[in-house]
Amino acid sequence: MNVSNMEAVVTVTVLSSQLIIILGSILLSAVIYSIANIYGISVFLAPIKKLIEAYKKRKNDKIISFEDFEKLIRKAGYAYDPVQDIFYSVINAWQRRFGYCRFYDEMATHCSMIIDCEPFYFEYKGKNWLIEVWKGQYGMTTGCEIGIYSTEGPIVKLPGGFNATLYKSAGDDEMLYMSAILRKNGHILFTRTDYHWWLTGFILGEFSEPEELSVDCSIYFPDEAMLDAFVDAMKKAGYKEDEIAVSELRVSFTFDKPRTPQPITRIPQIAKLHQRKNKILCDLYKEITKDCPTMEDKINAIHQNYPQLFADILSIGKTRNIYKKRKSKKLLKDQQSNGSNSNDLYEEA
Repeated sequence: MNVSNMEAVVTVTVLSSQLIIILGSILLSAVIYSIANIYGISVFLAPIKKLIEAYKKRKNDKIISFEDFEKLIRKAGYAYDPVQDIFYSVINAWQRRFGYCRFYDEMATHCSMIIDCEPFYFEYKGKNWLIEVWKGQYGMTTGCEIGIYSTEGPIVKLPGGFNATLYKSAGDDEMLYMSAILRKNGHILFTRTDYHWWLTGFILGEFSEPEELSVDCSIYFPDEAMLDAFVDAMKKAGYKEDEIAVSELRVSFTFDKPRTPQPITRIPQIAKLHQRKNKILCDLYKEITKDCPTMEDKINAIHQNYPQLFADILSIGKTRNIYKKRKSKKLLKDQQSNGSNSNDLYEEA
């Protein structure tokens, strides 16, 4: 065996060991965090009335205006649509600076996010691109997402095909016009249409299993080259020709059952426990707000009487627990030091 072959074997061996350590750590931390997160609500298996008392730690006499609530939500990266009664991500949300890495999806379950993921990888104009779709239960909300990311760097793949690449969120000149219709058992929950890098929508207090949901997606591309690259990525992911509708520069498809491998940390038993907790919190929200006619009334009923639940509401969608803050910033700096988005563009949390 020559020196180069020995080096290759050593490299693969080291990477394999690193992968085992990384994934083992994720699995262990997911289980530990999940148990702590779930049983942190000491009576999560108790009746709803007892759970209400557990969350009712103290009363807060202060009334919060809806304008102040909207400011808090915006700092969390979202805004409220009163017409559809949903929350959605703003363009310059703080999440934008962290880009995307597969490890984020691996962290989702232990953050009580039980979601389906569908990534599409392709090359276009000298960059490696990723467009990913998500749907499912995000803690106290049911929702969906379409995200656009790219990198000029190489694809980092660990043994076993695990994609460890850190992608940068699409810049302003790379955003695409997209639409997403979220359905639950065929019934439309909401529609989102925007020129965005991260199109989202979340319904507070709605509980769903991921398999109950489907997303009708439409994405408009700037030219045929990008459209063709994306369609090829869809086919590689397992979508059939008759499941992809192309009209001029628009691609439409339905994301229902995932065709691609899901996060290995989404252990069914752990996911089931998180979903039980999520449902109880959704039921709790509905119980508290059942006599409140407006969102402002609902927020104040929560804010004044259930401070802990109010804090949970501010964790809509993908929370900070998903992102390894310091590590992500370092990776982003190392891999994408030539990025055009500076931190002062984003909403501060």
